[in-house]
Amino acid sequence: MNDRKLKILAAVIDEYVLTGEPVGSKTIAALPDINVSAATVRNDMAVLEQLGYLEQPHTSAGRIPTFSGYRLYIDRIMQHNQLPEEEVRRLDNMLEEKGALTEELIIESATTALAELTQCAAVASNSAPKFSVISKVEVIPTGKRLYVILLITSNGSIKNKACRLEFDLTNEQLEFFTNYVQENLMGVSVSDLSDEMLSKLIEALGTYMLTLSPLVQGICELSRDLLHKELTVSGTKNLLSCSELNTMDIVKFMDHHEELEQLMNDSFSGIHVVFSEESDGFVIGNSSMIVSNYQRGDKTAGSLGVIGPMRLDYAKIIPYIEYFTQKISDLISEDAEADGKEDDNG
Repeated sequence: MNDRKLKILAAVIDEYVLTGEPVGSKTIAALPDINVSAATVRNDMAVLEQLGYLEQPHTSAGRIPTFSGYRLYIDRIMQHNQLPEEEVRRLDNMLEEKGALTEELIIESATTALAELTQCAAVASNSAPKFSVISKVEVIPTGKRLYVILLITSNGSIKNKACRLEFDLTNEQLEFFTNYVQENLMGVSVSDLSDEMLSKLIEALGTYMLTLSPLVQGICELSRDLLHKELTVSGTKNLLSCSELNTMDIVKFMDHHEELEQLMNDSFSGIHVVFSEESDGFVIGNSSMIVSNYQRGDKTAGSLGVIGPMRLDYAKIIPYIEYFTQKISDLISEDAEADGKEDDNG
């Protein structure tokens, strides 16, 4: 693979992304930065086909890139562009217009804007806090026999749950439970709250078992919820209007979002591109997913990306994803710092 073949592969991909039609050697040879004859281009395209980077859909047609061709293009050839300042301001305005105030709204606004900009489906997933521990539990009375459990973990995840009890709790019972949580739950990993541990925790309540066990049960349920990724999907209709994708595959995707959890893991850094041909868990054929992580402070908080046909303008879309993941990171890290200061002051 010399520089000329790489340049020709890039030219074929750029032309195919633009037109959606198989690309011939004459088209490539006519480009201003390809300084060789159509015959030389044809020979190089034949070699690229033998190597698995191009394919010929019909005998008399030109060639189109394979997923291996796209992979090589993304990893070795594609130019990484910065978004112009004017475009950054426009994207900032899109988020502000959608009123992104909480972390959930920030993620929802970003996926909506990303789907609109790319005309793909945009997906976001939070990271399951595998190694996080319980850092705070509060029980807040909100009505007759109704209490809200607030659970905060060391990675900044926050969950709450309404819990109806058989009795109104006395100040003595609430104080006991505060001390109980401090002794039995502070610093415990959320992944350790198994059914077996739940039984031991309920036993540790002693004479308060009947009254307070629903609260312990609620804490364990919140911990289990944290271990499941929450997916936000926007713009699925964009996939339905794409002629290169199978409608039934898209319907399956809409019904089985959980299959994305394994694909949107947090074990990578930077931009990650997955092609359907490379993954058994990808239900939409002839498609790709571009995804990147966002951070809360110095920890991975989740992933954001797009799903579309394999014929995507990766050089154009990737800077958008990089911008949004950085923007989300900045916003939720600011919120985490503000919450930390409030706790210190309190």
